[in-house]
Amino acid sequence: MQNDVIQKSLEHFKGILEDQLQRVERLKKSADWIDYSKVKPVIIGVIGGDGIGPYIADEAKRALTFLLKDEVDSGNVVLRTIEGWTIEKRAEVKKAIPDDVLAEIKKCHICLKGPTTTPKKGDKWPNIESANVAMRKELDLFANIRPVRVLSEGIDWTFFRENTEDLYALGNRGLDVTDDLAFDFKVITTQGSDRIIRAAFDYAKANGKKRVTAVTKANVVKATDGKFLTVFYEIAKGYPEIEADDWFIDIMTAKLIDTKRRTQFEVFVLPNLYGDILTDEAAEFQGGVGTAGSANVGKQYAMFEAIHGSAPRMVDEGRAQFADPSSMLRASSMLLKHLGHKEKGEQLGMALDICGTYEQKFKLTGRSDGATGREYVDYVMETIQRDDLKEKWERLTGARQPA
Repeated sequence: MQNDVIQKSLEHFKGILEDQLQRVERLKKSADWIDYSKVKPVIIGVIGGDGIGPYIADEAKRALTFLLKDEVDSGNVVLRTIEGWTIEKRAEVKKAIPDDVLAEIKKCHICLKGPTTTPKKGDKWPNIESANVAMRKELDLFANIRPVRVLSEGIDWTFFRENTEDLYALGNRGLDVTDDLAFDFKVITTQGSDRIIRAAFDYAKANGKKRVTAVTKANVVKATDGKFLTVFYEIAKGYPEIEADDWFIDIMTAKLIDTKRRTQFEVFVLPNLYGDILTDEAAEFQGGVGTAGSANVGKQYAMFEAIHGSAPRMVDEGRAQFADPSSMLRASSMLLKHLGHKEKGEQLGMALDICGTYEQKFKLTGRSDGATGREYVDYVMETIQRDDLKEKWERLTGARQPA
């Protein structure tokens, strides 16, 4: 009996190992970065997702259409709504990304995506892979970039979270060996570590940052986290003007709430799981995960999204119209900058700071005692059109740099 269990487990692991060795070979054949200035038209797909996703995605699309009016009118940018990437459809076809939806996504250069529901063990949905994880792997969106800024408190962090490896990459390929023993699998490659770490250092260099911090648990998880950290310090040698240091994930979560130390950090680079944990904690400083957006960037595609969940309870209770679209708007700001529209992205970021943190003429409570998402986006767009937008932002934040 025991030999049968061991043999079955070895066969399972063999399949995983073969897949990952093939993936390493693919990673060695790296594609070139897309040049959006040479693409006409740039197609932006807008994906609603689940729960409150369609509501906040529609509002973000409205803001993007407003900001990119000239480009849309000239035909240089097309905003396209992509339907069908819902938990119901995923459950029906038993795929994280239905084939027809994936085909439509691949026709776009960039996607703006609402939150999607990830089934957990024991709920009513089948055990399908996370839609986000599947998309990151399918389009090789290896860099998850999440900025968190509260300039009045000296917080200006940018997180580079590796997106396609670590525990999440094989999260649906774990193994129940027996009723008493279960395994999950963590994978880290030299090539996957190299490109996310190099992206973090390149960002720091391009944006005048002086410090890049790796976050691992390499003292305990020695093979995989150890490889990530070894690659980190090897790449750091090529950036002598930037300070490189590393912290363990447990103490790093403490340092983010250490008022004396947290303002010293600038750019972080982390494997997938630690990045997920730390960026959710960090988002609380600027108002919670509902206020934070993220970029998922690869060399040929990019996806921008809210970092929070789909909040199905709000829909069930008839409150979806009161959902906070700030996370999707933050993601839209990052999308604009990624496309090369830096000034428009900064305008949106400044307006969100003013409307969400300082002025707050409309408050979002998620209920009828607060503003609707549409009212809030109207407020943001009106603020963008103010002649004194930058001056007002600088006065309120005490800052002298773009949002």
